[in-house]
Amino acid sequence: MSVTVKEITPQSIIKELEKELYVADESLATAVYLALKLEKPLLIEGEPGCGKTELAKVLAQMLNTDLIRLQCYEGITAAQALYEWDYPRQLLHIRVMEQSKSYDEIESEIFSEKFLLKRPLLQAILHEGPRPPVLLIDEIDRSDEEFEGFLLEFLAEFQVTIPEVGTIKAKKKPIVIITSNRTREVGDGLRRRCLYIYVTYPSPEKEKRILSLRVPELPEKLSSEVVDFIQRLRQVDDLSKKPGISETIDWANALKALNAKEITPGVIRSTMSCFIKSEDDVLRLRELGIL
Repeated sequence: MSVTVKEITPQSIIKELEKELYVADESLATAVYLALKLEKPLLIEGEPGCGKTELAKVLAQMLNTDLIRLQCYEGITAAQALYEWDYPRQLLHIRVMEQSKSYDEIESEIFSEKFLLKRPLLQAILHEGPRPPVLLIDEIDRSDEEFEGFLLEFLAEFQVTIPEVGTIKAKKKPIVIITSNRTREVGDGLRRRCLYIYVTYPSPEKEKRILSLRVPELPEKLSSEVVDFIQRLRQVDDLSKKPGISETIDWANALKALNAKEITPGVIRSTMSCFIKSEDDVLRLRELGIL
């Protein structure tokens, strides 16, 4: 059962997210609540694997609306995020129609919405569902400053001007979640336009609660052993990739699949692919006697 923005409170967000198997504390729930009520983007920074992207997914499920995801990467351009013309189809249409229609008629047809390739930002603006979509701008820190500057303009107006078509403005502002792993510093301009929260690795108690929801068949004793070991790994300062919540869940599922009864050195070595993602980290943990 979904809820509407008018019905929510920070406390109800905690409960509704938990129904979607997502554990949120009061500070995160309050940030989400204010983003919804004030219609402002929410910038979430934090360590990889701490549930930033997952929050946008479960928020869309909670509100019974669509999730539209823009995955940022180095070199992404405004066109790749907004729209592009479907040139092959336009050329084919020209060849078919050039014998029977005038140039002006062909031009008006090929530069129409049916030949637009709608990328995530335009999809969010044109969304026609009963509720505004959740627009996830994922890993904004991977894009460059020029693209970030373009986003400032887009987030200010939620409209797009297509020279051949005109200006298209969103009928309903999308709910915007922006994530960053802090591989570079996000600019002040974007920060000023967003609400902000930093998420980090969960406490042992919170991580055990997450496992009880995500892997309920796992025995409580084994769940505690998993969390204790993962928490210990995170205390190793020079690991290149510390295990996040997703790795904890993967490992718990692997142990369940193997019918493991307890965590032994042999079990750890045979399943470490679930939570160690670098050979350098393997060597480091062996040096410390952890593996």
